[in-house]
Amino acid sequence: MMNVLVKTLANAVALAVAVWLVGDITLTGDSTGDKALTLIVVALIFGVVNLVVKPVVNLLSLPALILTLGLFMLVINALMLLLTSWIADGLDVPFHVEGFGTALLGGLIISIVAWAVELVLPD
Repeated sequence: MMNVLVKTLANAVALAVAVWLVGDITLTGDSTGDKALTLIVVALIFGVVNLVVKPVVNLLSLPALILTLGLFMLVINALMLLLTSWIADGLDVPFHVEGFGTALLGGLIISIVAWAVELVLPD
């Protein structure tokens, strides 16, 4: 249970950094509390997408991953971020990623920040 909380918190912090750094990743809310709650909800959506969809996509794209020595993982991360944005739009969560290039940059930022936060947070 603690591992899920740590990963969700790491994803929320990483998403906040991506929203802050990339102009075309938007998160709206009336107050800071609303934005924090939205980040937690988006982090949960992102976690479920990474838990359910990402392993299937990784398996299906295994030849491309091997051929590119793992660099195709950046594309997969971007697609998972776009899927998270699409699901959030469907659930009326005010989070949106504009385009694949933005998702590629956002996915890179989220991967690096989430990795760093998970190093700092206790297991």
